[in-house]
Amino acid sequence: MWLDEFWASQFVYVMSRARGRPDRVLIPSASLTLIRVIKAAAALWMDFIAGAIGGGLSTAVGYPLDTVKVRIQTENHYRGFWHCVQETYRTEKVRGFYKGVTASVLAVSVVSSVSFGTYKNVLGAICKLQYGAADAKPSKLDVSLAGAAAGAARVVLTNPSEVAKVRMQTQRNPHPSITHQPAPKPKYRGSLHCLKVIIKEEGFGGLYKGCSALLCRDCSASAIYFLSYSALCEWLTPDGRNKPGFLVVLLSGGFAGVLAWGLATPMDVIKSRMQTDESDQHKYKGLIHCVRESVRKEGVKVLFKGLGLNCIRAFPVNMVVFVTYEGVLRFTDHYKNQK
Repeated sequence: MWLDEFWASQFVYVMSRARGRPDRVLIPSASLTLIRVIKAAAALWMDFIAGAIGGGLSTAVGYPLDTVKVRIQTENHYRGFWHCVQETYRTEKVRGFYKGVTASVLAVSVVSSVSFGTYKNVLGAICKLQYGAADAKPSKLDVSLAGAAAGAARVVLTNPSEVAKVRMQTQRNPHPSITHQPAPKPKYRGSLHCLKVIIKEEGFGGLYKGCSALLCRDCSASAIYFLSYSALCEWLTPDGRNKPGFLVVLLSGGFAGVLAWGLATPMDVIKSRMQTDESDQHKYKGLIHCVRESVRKEGVKVLFKGLGLNCIRAFPVNMVVFVTYEGVLRFTDHYKNQK
């Protein structure tokens, strides 16, 4: 924000010198309008930038647990969390926990940027329509609607990277030290190669497998996510303070993540199963069929596979998300105010 304002003022200065009046740098109304427009644009994009940074950092923190979660949800031979961790480490060493991490960090940075940016701007638009000002205090319904919109917006970007991530995480690559033989050539040599193989074998539609489950998961979870964070911050912040403190942001972000993932787990299981269903398998015909077949074969409890792990992972990951997001916004505001 401060950077855009600085360059706008420099533009005005240069224009005034070009007119032959270097002794009097006047800022006409048109230039003031330009500065206001640039500041508004910067304010619009700052939430996207802060969200991207928070999303990237949080993904790096929680990725090993995410790999374990996906394997537990999609495969039946693990007896639990520790058994999955031990088997993954025994056969694939540490790298087994980080399959597809680079693409995931980049993808989640973009997705988190879209999520936070959409949420903040949709909420501002709702408040402006409802109360006449974008910075008016929103109702809980307003926050929920903006959160659901953020969840819907991210699905278009998320699904291809989710498919690649899940395929990479469930691919078996025994470590050479275990087999005492050269490692066999894996089907997917990396996230980008995985996407290319999916397009080649399944068409572009393969990149959007499980999209219906992901839409259900993200819309509902995102609504709860932002609503619970907002409500907890408001509840834990003492009267007289405009913004929540560091500890409040940590706790509110962590618990918001736990609540959101608690709600999201059933659709997360279905999404993962649909996305690992490759072209030569065709086990599931769609969302309802996947739910019905999974419950028929494994009982209702199958919908809650990885619930505990989701919640354990969600707390530190979302603490990082919100602390980073709030920190970036406050740093830019503080720096701007010092100018």
